[in-house]
Amino acid sequence: MESKINKGPILGMRHVQTFLIFFNVTAIYCSRLNIGVAVVAMTNADTTNPDFPEYDWTEKEISYILSSFFWGYVCTQFLGGILCKKFGAKINMGVSTFVSALLTVLTPWCVGWGGWQVFCAIRVIQGLVQGVIFPCIYEHLALWSPAEERNRLGGFSMTGVDCGTILAMAISGIIAKGSMGWPGISYVSAGICFAWCLLWLILGSNSPNESKFITESEKQYLELSVAHKNDSQDQKIPVPWKAVLTSLPFYALIVARSAQNWGLSTMQSQIPSYLNGVLDMEIQANGLFSSLPFMGMLVMSFVYLMLEDVLRRKKILTLKGVRRVFNTVSFWIPACGLIGIGFLDGDNKPLAISLMTLSVAINSGNIIGSALNTIDLAPNHAGSLMSVVNTVSNFTPFISPLVVGVIVTDVHERSLWQIVFAIAAAIFFFGNLFYITCGTTDTQPWDAEDFLIPKVSQSAERGYNKSIDDLGVYNKGMDLETNISDLNKTEK
Repeated sequence: MESKINKGPILGMRHVQTFLIFFNVTAIYCSRLNIGVAVVAMTNADTTNPDFPEYDWTEKEISYILSSFFWGYVCTQFLGGILCKKFGAKINMGVSTFVSALLTVLTPWCVGWGGWQVFCAIRVIQGLVQGVIFPCIYEHLALWSPAEERNRLGGFSMTGVDCGTILAMAISGIIAKGSMGWPGISYVSAGICFAWCLLWLILGSNSPNESKFITESEKQYLELSVAHKNDSQDQKIPVPWKAVLTSLPFYALIVARSAQNWGLSTMQSQIPSYLNGVLDMEIQANGLFSSLPFMGMLVMSFVYLMLEDVLRRKKILTLKGVRRVFNTVSFWIPACGLIGIGFLDGDNKPLAISLMTLSVAINSGNIIGSALNTIDLAPNHAGSLMSVVNTVSNFTPFISPLVVGVIVTDVHERSLWQIVFAIAAAIFFFGNLFYITCGTTDTQPWDAEDFLIPKVSQSAERGYNKSIDDLGVYNKGMDLETNISDLNKTEK
C-alpha cells in the first residue's frame, strides 16, 4: 500500500502565492479597465457629478485613449520574460505594480493639464510597466504549482481578471456619481494596487527555496513535484528559440490567445459605449450592468474549475480533451451570443443584458482551455513563451478599439455595432478551430534541458556517465572532465 504524500498544511504557501497572483491580477485589471466607464463619465457630465471637468473628445480620440494602453503593453512582454529569468517575479511584479499605481493617481491632474494626448501618454507608460507582469506570473505559477494542481491553482489566480473587470465596471459608475467624481475612479484603483504591493513585499517569494514562511513538508512536496522546473532554474538553460518559433502547437496557442483577446477586449472596452449609445443607459446603471457579464464570468470560472476536477479525477477526459472542450465552449457559444446581441435595441434591454451576461460568463472557460497551455508545452520556459504569446496576442486589444472607432461613426446606430460584434464572433470561431486542430498539451521535445547540446556530445556524455555510474564514482555536482579524471585515478 502506497503511503500518502505529505503536501504540507491545507493552506500552504503555494496557496498564498496563488492568492497574491489573484489579487495582483485583480488590481492591475481594475486600473487597466476602469477607463471604459471613466471615459463615458469624463465626456458626459449630465450622467455623473457635474462639479468636475467635462471633455469634448471625438469618438476617434476616445478610441485612441481606449487602445493606447496596449501600445505600450505589447512592447515589454518579451522583456518581461528576460527580466523574470534574471531577477525573479518578486522584484519585477512589485516595481511594475507600484509604478502603475503611481501613474493612476497622477492621471486626473495630468489630463486636466494636457488633455487627451497626455491621457494617451500616461496609458502608454502604464502599458509598458504592466507588460512585464504576466510573463512573471506564468513563471511564478510554474515554480509554485504541482502538475496535479496546476489547473486549479492557475485557474483560480486568473479569476482575478474577472474580479478586476467587475470592480472596474461596477464601482466606477458609482464613484463617478459620488463626491469624488470621475477622478475618484483613479484614486480607488491606485489604492487597491498599493494594498497589493504591501502584501507582496511581506509574503511574496520567488520560489519555495526562498520563502521564509513555508513548512518543510510543503517545501519537499514542491521540490519533488516541480523538480524539473527547479533544475532548469538552477542551470539557467537557454531558450531554444529556433525550435519554439517553428513549433505548430505554439502557433496554435498564439492564435487562440489572439482570438480571445480580440473578443474579450471588444466586450470589455465597448460594452459601456454600447449600453450608453444603443440601449440609452445612464452612467450608474451602465457601470452596474456592464459588470454583470463579468460577475457571471467569475461564477462560471469556479464552475469550470469544479467540472474540470471531476472530469480529470474520474478520467472522463484527458488534459488534452479538457483543454479542447472547454476552449470550444468558451469561444463558440459567445460568438453566437455576440451575433444575437447585435440585433437587439433599447426595446429589448433585459434580453440584451441577459445574452451579454451569458456570453461573457461562458467565455471564462478559456483560462483552462488555452491560457495555461504555455506551462503544458514547456514548463521550463513558461515565462519566456508567455512573453511571446502576450506580445503577439496583445496587438489585438489595441487594434480592436481603432477598428471600432472607424466602423462606429455614430454610437446610437445599431447596424454599426452589428458589424463590430460580427467581426469578433468570426475571430472567436476561426481562432478556436485552429487551436483544437493544431494545439496539444504534450510537453515539447525542445523543453528538455539538454535540447541545445549537440547530439554527438550528448551521446558521448551518456556513454561516459553510464561507465562512471557502473563504478559508483560519478559525482553529479562536478563536470564531465572532473569525473573522468577521478575515474582514471580510481582505475590506477
